Amino acid sequence: MTTNSAAQHPIDTRYQHIVSIAVPVMLANLAMPLQSVIDTAVVGNMNEAANLAGMGLAIQLLSLLLVSFNFLQYASSGLSAQALGQLSASHTANSSADSGEGVKQMASALLSILQRALVLAFIIGGVLLIAKPWLIKYGLQALSANPASGAAAKTYLDVRFWGVIAELMNFAFIGWFAGQGKTRYMLYQQGFIALLNIVLTLFFVYAMKLGLVGVALGTTIAFWSGVVLALWLSRQHLQLSWAALLTTDAEYFTKSKMLRLFSLNKDIFIRTLILTLSFAWVTKLSAQSGDLVLAANAILLQVLSISAFALDGVAVSAETLTGQAAGRRDWRRFAIIVKRTGIVSYVLALLLSLIWWLAMPTYLQMMTNIEPVLMLTRQYQNYAILLPLIGVGAYWLDGIFFGLTAGSVIRNAALIWAAIFFPISWLLYQQYAMTGIWLSVWCILILRMLVLGIYLYRARRTGSYEILQPNS
Repeated sequence: MTTNSAAQHPIDTRYQHIVSIAVPVMLANLAMPLQSVIDTAVVGNMNEAANLAGMGLAIQLLSLLLVSFNFLQYASSGLSAQALGQLSASHTANSSADSGEGVKQMASALLSILQRALVLAFIIGGVLLIAKPWLIKYGLQALSANPASGAAAKTYLDVRFWGVIAELMNFAFIGWFAGQGKTRYMLYQQGFIALLNIVLTLFFVYAMKLGLVGVALGTTIAFWSGVVLALWLSRQHLQLSWAALLTTDAEYFTKSKMLRLFSLNKDIFIRTLILTLSFAWVTKLSAQSGDLVLAANAILLQVLSISAFALDGVAVSAETLTGQAAGRRDWRRFAIIVKRTGIVSYVLALLLSLIWWLAMPTYLQMMTNIEPVLMLTRQYQNYAILLPLIGVGAYWLDGIFFGLTAGSVIRNAALIWAAIFFPISWLLYQQYAMTGIWLSVWCILILRMLVLGIYLYRARRTGSYEILQPNS
């Protein structure tokens, strides 16, 4: 493994460098929602609104279960970025140190972060798989599934659950690559999963006539294949043998290091659970409005998913660079990174909204041939078109705070905005029905931006960003 130029030079804060990190992440990230889009489009053309509604329920339940544990991604990213910054600064300060020993030390430290995250992913995934019957049964009940859509969701979930361990491991790999700025590896991994998923799904559905089972089977096999590829990429990156890659070092599995990981994970878990519960609440409101509304929103909310993953490219730039700056305690460059990643984020959001405005008619026609569903999506398409501009601030600030590994701040911010969101959302739904559901989606994004923005503004006014790192 190489230490890159970071060991000899200051952190690169140029716009070109921000974009160079963001673009591969965007491409890799867009491969992730592309899978859901293809799955939804295939089901949306089965001429059954119940199947499409069931797909929406299944994806939301999986999101509630899996995205609740995507602290595996954020913790891996923030910790690997800070480790890289700290070790690079240490090597710069001690120029007489043996360079080969420094590279070995860095490889060991980074490998240990990945190993801890993968072990945790395997344990969590195993528990979810064992609890599958109860999670599906009571999860669909909690989302107010109707009999027809609930049956379709169960058919899909019975197969998809066999891939939950691989999907959780995928979070760990994404974060670990991103934290080190190795975004091209993310692109290889996610692109491979997406392409394989598309090929397998089309084969199982149209050649093997497996219907919803085929859609789920293609995704499950693709994620497990992605784990194998990611392990190989990790080995290439660290220049280790397979034996070394799979061997743990007791030095990096001490009680203090494990507690540090679990402490950060606990806070991010609470934040992410609140976020996924908020979107599960939106899905529940859609389900209560009937399968037609649920099916239409399943299509329109793909716009949010695609846009969020695209904007997350710049958020990863912010996370990687702020994490490295925080690791060095270089707060002057930290402030520059915050400003410049914010500018890039909002320019990208404007472009995305413009693209959606132009592409929306074609997109909706592609996603379903069910005329009542198509008509309803057209009525509410403008709410979806504006999602990139509404949500960009939340994604950008998330990146900054994850780079700081400011777990308690992230948790507290989520608790604050959730306390405001749920009563407002209920009032909006009671007053405006489906329009209220979409205003609720906007509320989630705006409240996240406002609360985190206040935290960042207060730190900037005091002149010390270290107050945002209570976990350090």
